[in-house]
Amino acid sequence: MCRNRIISIPGKHHAILALTKMNILPREIEKGVTTLKKGGVIAFPTDTVYGLGADAFNARAVERIYEIKNRARHQQLPLLIADVKQLTALANPIPEIAWFLTRHFWPGGLTLVLEKTDSVPAHLASGPTIAVRIPNHCVCLALIQHLGNPIIGTSANISGQPPALTADEVRQQLAGEIDFVLNGGKCPGGKESTVVDITHDAPAILRQGIISSDEIDKAYKKYLELNSEAYRYRL
Repeated sequence: MCRNRIISIPGKHHAILALTKMNILPREIEKGVTTLKKGGVIAFPTDTVYGLGADAFNARAVERIYEIKNRARHQQLPLLIADVKQLTALANPIPEIAWFLTRHFWPGGLTLVLEKTDSVPAHLASGPTIAVRIPNHCVCLALIQHLGNPIIGTSANISGQPPALTADEVRQQLAGEIDFVLNGGKCPGGKESTVVDITHDAPAILRQGIISSDEIDKAYKKYLELNSEAYRYRL
């Protein structure tokens, strides 16, 4: 039903225009990308809260994020991606319900838990699943697009402490621990993403965040209705 649909994500040109409107200079994005490429850890604004990021394929940089956050190693770190091509490289199979939810909530504050591909390195996911989303924020998209890899997208705070909504709040918690803070003003969302596991029969909310459980339930009911109508049509 939705398998071949295309998620409309701003390209590099549109991302740069949006950054200009936010008074974020291209050299700040360049510094962030350069830091990521060198294995550094950066903080940056997202559509939810400030994120703590590293090149997802740099095992040492990912380990640093666990250390900085004092996060338990069994707690998987979510990934931020820029397009569907990156999604299909990380997750397989991608069920129809996943495509349906992405149509409704991506780019945006929905993190999907999916079965991972065999090519996903163990430092990203020791278990069978991967957590991923496409953010609705020009800074995130510009960083990912220019890096060319997914980036870690966990909240920029010590585990158990409130998420940071501004660059100053990031510095209050993590000053001296990270390599660069990209100041993009206050995050518009104010809450972390909603995490939904879709590896079973029905979507299961693992963390309530910026997208409410009612919105998820309504989308799932709509998905079931459409599939029921399609089944009757085939009959």
